[in-house]
Amino acid sequence: MNVVERSGVARGAGPRVHLAALDGLRGVAILGVLLFHTGHLSGGFLGVDLFFALSGYLITDLLLREIAVTGAVSLVAFWGRRIRRLLPALVIMLVVVTLLVRLVGPPDLVRTTLSDGPWVQVNLINWHLLAESAGYWDRFGADRVFGHLWSIAVEEQFYLVWPVLVLVVARWGRRVAGRVALVAILVSAVSLILMVTLADPADPTRVYTGTDTRAFSLLLGAAIATRPIRDALARTVGTRPVHDGLARTVGGWAGGAAGLVVVGMGVAWALVDGVDSAWLFTGGLFLHSLAGALLVGLCVQAPHTAVARALAWQPLRRLGLISYSVYLWHWPILVLLSPERTGLDGWARSLAVYAASIGLATLSKWLVEDPIRFRARWARGRGGLVAFVAVMAGLAVLWLAVPGPASVTIDVTRLG
Repeated sequence: MNVVERSGVARGAGPRVHLAALDGLRGVAILGVLLFHTGHLSGGFLGVDLFFALSGYLITDLLLREIAVTGAVSLVAFWGRRIRRLLPALVIMLVVVTLLVRLVGPPDLVRTTLSDGPWVQVNLINWHLLAESAGYWDRFGADRVFGHLWSIAVEEQFYLVWPVLVLVVARWGRRVAGRVALVAILVSAVSLILMVTLADPADPTRVYTGTDTRAFSLLLGAAIATRPIRDALARTVGTRPVHDGLARTVGGWAGGAAGLVVVGMGVAWALVDGVDSAWLFTGGLFLHSLAGALLVGLCVQAPHTAVARALAWQPLRRLGLISYSVYLWHWPILVLLSPERTGLDGWARSLAVYAASIGLATLSKWLVEDPIRFRARWARGRGGLVAFVAVMAGLAVLWLAVPGPASVTIDVTRLG
């Protein structure tokens, strides 16, 4: 995200404070996911919850600051920013991976790629995978390169619905932040009830990747972004805000609280397993998401604590700045760099995946994402709308134009 989005400050809504610790949180989250998918950290999948909580916080803070200045939310402008932020990198990855799979992939991989692609395009891949009974805990199998994009779909669905709800709440009158907090907490409770009710201990994929059962991960972060919850958090940890443009806090137990949260989350990441930890889906994921949201809030409330300073470590920050593109690329690379194809396994294969993912993500950021977000005038206004329609049409053509593998012919006369 850019400086304005990272700080959660709408244009003209106050000082544009950039909190380096939030970039570091992204770096930690993507590192956990990378280690999980390469088989080195059983609970690394919980990094997705940290992404969700952070996204919920940032988006809600941005919306509330815009309301404070203008009294409303410009949905068109909001969705335009989201498209410029997310679509370019996604389109590049989809096109390159699809063509590469068609050239070198086995038939089953080609089929699922062409089948899943349209659902990625319309941000419904999580529901498509559920309809096809594609289990998450078998790492999506070796026959899907877009299976990891379920979480991107959940976030995109959140970006479509949540700003509308916030806008509706804003039109009720004053005390918008308090009502937004109430809505976020109530919907989070409903989402938790759905997860507990629908959870299947044999295969928790439905509740793990379903938008309705994962909404609390985003909405707990959204609640932390509201003034009443942040004030309550400040009173709890005993901090006193200093409004000097640097978002500092002095005194209190914020540092100790942040340390305890980090230790608790670290233990969970090291010990839990998605298949054998059934308690995750009867409240455990909710508690972890709450911990992630609290950690975000503490980093914002007290950015000079030891935890916040550690998260602002330059390598973590740099990884966090490209975390979105790393997430996009890492799974297709992992599938394509199979041990059978490369002869690599274990840490050698993992390091190759990390290096390729980070390298491609860096190229994506500097050659595609940043130019379109910050410098391309054609990507805004009517020009942006035309470009969006053209890209959507081009992707639709891609799924139809790329030939599928030849059908397998069975000679029934030879059976039996």
